[in-house]
Amino acid sequence: MRTASFNYRLILACLFILACLCVLIPGAMFAQATDSPGKGKPASLPVAPPKLSPDARYKTDILLVIAHPDDDLAVDAYLAKAIDEGKRVSAIFMTRGRAGQNFVGNEQGLALADERELEARRAMAFLGITDVWFLNGPDHPGPDVLHSLELWGDGPALSRVVRLVRLTRPEVVITMLPDYVVGENHTNHQAAGVIATEAFDLAGDPLAFPEQVEAPRNHLDFEQYGEGLRPWQAKKIYYFSDSLYTDFYKGIGPKYSTQGVSVARGKSYAQIAYDAAGYYETQGVQVGMMPYYKKPIYLILGKSLVGGTPTGDIFQDITAAPIAYVRARGYEPPVRPALSVELGGPWAFYNLFWPAHNIERLSRLFSPQAICLSGQPPLWVPILIHNNTDTAERVSLRSTLPAGWTEAPGPMIYPVGAHGSYPVTLYVSCPKTQKVTWKTLTWRAETKGGNSASVKLRVNWMKLEDFLTAMNSQ
Repeated sequence: MRTASFNYRLILACLFILACLCVLIPGAMFAQATDSPGKGKPASLPVAPPKLSPDARYKTDILLVIAHPDDDLAVDAYLAKAIDEGKRVSAIFMTRGRAGQNFVGNEQGLALADERELEARRAMAFLGITDVWFLNGPDHPGPDVLHSLELWGDGPALSRVVRLVRLTRPEVVITMLPDYVVGENHTNHQAAGVIATEAFDLAGDPLAFPEQVEAPRNHLDFEQYGEGLRPWQAKKIYYFSDSLYTDFYKGIGPKYSTQGVSVARGKSYAQIAYDAAGYYETQGVQVGMMPYYKKPIYLILGKSLVGGTPTGDIFQDITAAPIAYVRARGYEPPVRPALSVELGGPWAFYNLFWPAHNIERLSRLFSPQAICLSGQPPLWVPILIHNNTDTAERVSLRSTLPAGWTEAPGPMIYPVGAHGSYPVTLYVSCPKTQKVTWKTLTWRAETKGGNSASVKLRVNWMKLEDFLTAMNSQ
C-alpha cells in the first residue's frame, strides 16, 4: 500500500511539473521572441522595406508648358542659360503642331504633326532637354481661349498636365500669358497658360485627380490601379506673351539678356536659340530671324509662393525643400450693381479666372484691347449685359465709334431677366485708312429707370501687310 501511495504521489508530482512546463515554456519562448538579446527590453517589430521615393530621373527645376512646336523659341535663350547653370528643364507641348504651312515638303495634317514632334524633340535635345511630352490637342487658329479649352477638353487636358507636374516636381513653371493681347494672340497659346496655371494650383491638392496619388497595392504586380504619384506644390509661375508690344513688361518680371556667352558652347545664348530654331525646318522660322533672338527675354511673374521680388531672378528665394500646398482663392461671385455691362467671351472669362487663381495682377497689365485689320473680316466683340435687380429690364445698348467705323447690329434694346444676363454679339468693321492706329470704342447700356453702365475697348488699327511684317520681326 505504501508503494502504491508513493507511486500515486509521484504521478501527481510529474503531472504538476508537466503543467508548469506547459505554462512556462511558451512564456519563455514569447519572451525570447520579444526581448532584446541580453538586454531584457522589448525589441522592434520586423521593419518594413523603405518607402519608395518619387522617381528622381524626372525631377526638374523648370517645367515649360507651351502650345506648339516652336513656341519654345521665345524663351530658348534663357533655357540654355539655365541649363548652363545646372538647372534641369522639362517641357510639355499641348499640341503636335498639325496645322500650318510646310516649308520643306508636302506633308500636312497628322503627317506634319509627326514631323513637327520630331523637330521639337531634336530642338529640345540640342538645348539639353530630354524629358518632353506631347499631349496631342487639336492645333487651330483664332483669338478665343474658350474655343481651345472646348476642343482640347479642359478636364482631360488638365488631368494630364497635373499628372506631369506631379511626376516632374518642378520648382518653377514657365508658360504662355493667359490674356487677350494685340499680336498673334493665339487661342492655343492662351489655353496653354490657362491649363498650366490650373495645374500649378491643383497638383498639390490630393483631392484633385485623386487616382493619381493613390498608392498601388503592389508596384511589382500587373494592372495596378492607383498611379503612385504624390501631390506637389510648385513655387513660382511665370508667363511670356506673343504680344506685338512689350511696354507693359516693365517692372512685372525679370529681364534676361541673350548676349551672354555660354562657356560650355563658346557662343552666345542668342546664337544657341537661333541654332535650335534650325531644327524647325517645316516652319521656316530660322531664315533672317537672328535679330529676334538677340532681343532680351521678358518674363511676367504670375505669382510666387516663396517670396522674392517681381523682377528678381526666377530662382530667387527658392530652396530645395518642398513647400506645403497653398490653396488658390477659387471662384467668388462678383458683386455687381443694379446694371452692369462688360466685354464677354475671353475677357469675361479672364475677369473671373485671374482672381480665382491669385494672379489678378495680370488685370493691371493693360486695359482690354483687340486688333482690327484693314480690309479683313470684322472684329468680333462680345458684350454681356447684367441685370442685378429683382425685376426684368429692357436695356438699350448704344455704341460710340470713331469716324468711319461701323458695327452690326446697331443700337438695340435687349430684354434681360431679373438677376440675369444677356450675351450680345457685335461685329465691328474698321476703315481702310486711318491716321491714328489706336482707337477707343465705347458701349453704353441704359434702362428706363435711369440705371446706366458702359464698357470700353482699345482697338489697334493696322493694315494686314504691316501686321504680318510686325509679326515676322517680333
